Amino acid sequence: MHLITRQILIITMFSSLLPFGYVAAEMKSLSDNDLSEVDGAGIGLVMDSFVFSHGNDVANDKIFKITGLTDTNGDPVVINVNQLYIAGSGSNYGTTLDPVNLGRLTNPYEIDLIDGDTVGLAGESVLQLSAPEKVAVAGSGYSCVDPTLGSNSGDCSSRPSSVGWVNGERPDLGLELEINVGANTKNLNFNAKSAVFDGSYVRLWGDDSSQKMAAEFRMNFYTPELEISTCAQSNQGCGSGIKMQGFQLELALGTTFQPLYMGVDNVTGGLTFEIAKITHEYLDNLNAGVSDGTLNGDEAHAFFTDYYSNDSYRSNVVIDTLEVSGTSLGSAKIEGMLIQYLDVKFRDLAL
Repeated sequence: MHLITRQILIITMFSSLLPFGYVAAEMKSLSDNDLSEVDGAGIGLVMDSFVFSHGNDVANDKIFKITGLTDTNGDPVVINVNQLYIAGSGSNYGTTLDPVNLGRLTNPYEIDLIDGDTVGLAGESVLQLSAPEKVAVAGSGYSCVDPTLGSNSGDCSSRPSSVGWVNGERPDLGLELEINVGANTKNLNFNAKSAVFDGSYVRLWGDDSSQKMAAEFRMNFYTPELEISTCAQSNQGCGSGIKMQGFQLELALGTTFQPLYMGVDNVTGGLTFEIAKITHEYLDNLNAGVSDGTLNGDEAHAFFTDYYSNDSYRSNVVIDTLEVSGTSLGSAKIEGMLIQYLDVKFRDLAL
């Protein structure tokens, strides 16, 4: 493990977590000169030659399962995690575990405590967790979806695997579940190739007026192929599944002025997520969407013009090719979705 300090603290990890929990890592201590450069601005995470794979293998006394659940009849539900993996591209559903690099020193994953004044939250301290950033100049990076394209083909900074960069910075991801309810067994699997999260972040702060945790959430997820299937672990070639090629998700939940509130319902004890409708004071200074002629009215008009035209507030889902059980259904798109109000509550159906 190397600790290198610049404007932020950079952690570079050389690790390999092999199936069933074996871990190997190289560690190097910081010198006094290294420590003197730490300024507390944040932490950057860079993981080189990283592999993770874990699963459920009762025969070898390696157990990875989720218990303590019951169905509506009170029967126990046991979920065996047959495999959870993060590996380099070309993993073939986790059967080939080559290493991958996650982030790089010039563009790491970050944990920062930022000044709220810089993001529209005056007087607040904001915890920000972020993935590598997209490139500053559009088109000067790599395609977010197609790993076969070279540089200057898109907006993502994470590099695909190539001859000159074998590991790449785009992991294959997989989660394979075996769900046992009584004598019935079902399988549910999620597998993604060359995944990219560039531009994703979550900002967290405490909202004094509501006494809730508030968040601004941006989730970008790109992959040339995402597959959701119900195959048994030993038969990934079955035709029972949904395959999405050229998958792009850009999800925007909450803003600094209309945050996503997260909490627990006092009655049911379930989790709650809420985006409240706009009750902004600017509403009093508009008449049918036009400024009332005052300075406040001009500011109100500018605010709502930005609110309805700013792409960063909108969510998009693009699937170049959608296949169900081997049958192509063509492309699918949801673009420009603006979430103005959201109220989600989780409840225990047994109550």
